[in-house]
Amino acid sequence: MSQYFTLFRIEPAFDIDTENLEQTYRALAARFHPDKFASASAFEQKQAVMMSSTINDAYRTLKNPIDRAAYLLKTSGIDADAPEHTAFAPEFLMQQMEWRETLMEARAGNDLESLKNLDNEIRDEQEKLFCGLKQSFARQDYDTAAQQVRQGRFLDKLRNEISSAL
Repeated sequence: MSQYFTLFRIEPAFDIDTENLEQTYRALAARFHPDKFASASAFEQKQAVMMSSTINDAYRTLKNPIDRAAYLLKTSGIDADAPEHTAFAPEFLMQQMEWRETLMEARAGNDLESLKNLDNEIRDEQEKLFCGLKQSFARQDYDTAAQQVRQGRFLDKLRNEISSAL
């Protein structure tokens, strides 16, 4: 299941060298680009398309810290995105409501400064969460990591909503 890590010759871990990931991605993408197989057999062309697709999927997954964490959890048999794992701690639920309210008010008032401040706050929360994920994986505390992935999904979604409002 750690196929993506193997493809990029990276040790399965949450904390990875993203610069190495980027370099390896570029090399793999160039090597298996379907255009390089234009004069090859139909089978080889299909293989190149499939390989290129796998490379792109792997890169997107490993590049995003939350997707990478969810992928790592799946390699340990834990689906952090499963419907039965949707509960959040009450404190996080309250914080979600506050952030949503701030977002709604800023949108309604077309308050770009508030939107930027909220985006900065959420980015800071993401950084804290990534540090927490690193610690959770180091301790092999996968239940906590799964909860952090779910929180990270919310933060990613919220930042996307903020970006679309800016």
